[in-house]
Amino acid sequence: MRISDADREQVAQVLHQALSEGRITINELEERLSTVYAAKTFGDLKPVTADLPGAAGTPSTALQPATSRALGLPDNRVGGHPGSNLSIGIMSGAVRNGSWVLPRQHTSVAFWGGAQVDLRSARFAEKQSTITAVAIMGGIEITVPDDINVEVTGIGLMGGFLLEDKSGAPPAPPTAPTVTINGLGFWGGVVVYRKPAGSRDAPQIES
Repeated sequence: MRISDADREQVAQVLHQALSEGRITINELEERLSTVYAAKTFGDLKPVTADLPGAAGTPSTALQPATSRALGLPDNRVGGHPGSNLSIGIMSGAVRNGSWVLPRQHTSVAFWGGAQVDLRSARFAEKQSTITAVAIMGGIEITVPDDINVEVTGIGLMGGFLLEDKSGAPPAPPTAPTVTINGLGFWGGVVVYRKPAGSRDAPQIES
């Protein structure tokens, strides 16, 4: 994939931070910057950062998610203080979207009501997360971006538990967060929508 000037600048910032932390010398910085500014593809950039750490709080956090993933570094959306582990809609509605941090375990319940969980602007407290969705005579919609991994293992009993992939994108890389969605649709339905990461259906509101 061809890179932009912004991608080059992001990697240059990583190298300058590595210098300030004593990970590389000034001569190594100059050599690597020459490679960075001459690079045309992400493949050209990978050797430049291959020996630098990529966990949260280290240089790779200067990279935007798409650049970080293209370079094969750990996904910098992982980390942060977990948000609510429960969303309930009983004869009403519950919405969880916008900028929030999905905890390791989140439970969504809809009883004679509805619930919506949108992960397109979310961060992830851990690389592996689970959402347990239980819809009883109600409905739950879960939207995941196509740049994370999702596994749907729920059961529909006189109801449905479905995955609808509207992105047409290939599976996300192993470094991306993985969300397992399980639970039950009883006289109700749980639908998981996989959509392009940059898409937004409406202004996002955290609740």
